[in-house]
Amino acid sequence: MKLALKIYENGVQMPYITKYQSPLGEITLSSDGESLSAVCFKDGKDYGRYIAEGQERDLPIFDETIEWLDIYFRGKNPNWIPKYSRDDITPFRQEIIEELLRIPYGGVVTYQDIAFAIAKKRGIKKMSTQAVGGAVGWNPICIIIPCHRVVGSNGSLTGYGGGIYNKIKLLELEGIDMSKYSIPTKGSAL
Repeated sequence: MKLALKIYENGVQMPYITKYQSPLGEITLSSDGESLSAVCFKDGKDYGRYIAEGQERDLPIFDETIEWLDIYFRGKNPNWIPKYSRDDITPFRQEIIEELLRIPYGGVVTYQDIAFAIAKKRGIKKMSTQAVGGAVGWNPICIIIPCHRVVGSNGSLTGYGGGIYNKIKLLELEGIDMSKYSIPTKGSAL
């Protein structure tokens, strides 16, 4: 077992990072040394939001995540989720993550579907789809926590931190019929 020596800068632990070359471009993985903390496309709009400078390191969590990504990019459904951890997972974000992880490989749901599921679970009549959208958009562990499988109720391929064209490619890889969906012409999705 490889052990990580934690590196600190000004009293703050620096993350460990590694790069993964996917068919869609470079993806950076970040970790605290034991758990995955981010998976971001280098050219995605969320890259700077979730990936900080860190020390490149070989870690067991990176090996496991790379194995997961290799299986996924071969067009297969990995049957596990690498261990992840974030300090900023609120109870609401955790509920959203649980709903995202229920979306089957090759499946698509809407933000409204997630809002209905959360409302039902909580025993309330309605949940804000805008709040759901914000929590889905927060997801720092793209692909593995499959926020790319969430679309607008009108069939719009709404925003994706990894980039709208990567979202399309991921859905196509999973066998989704893209003729049902539209690309927004303006807004944060692009």
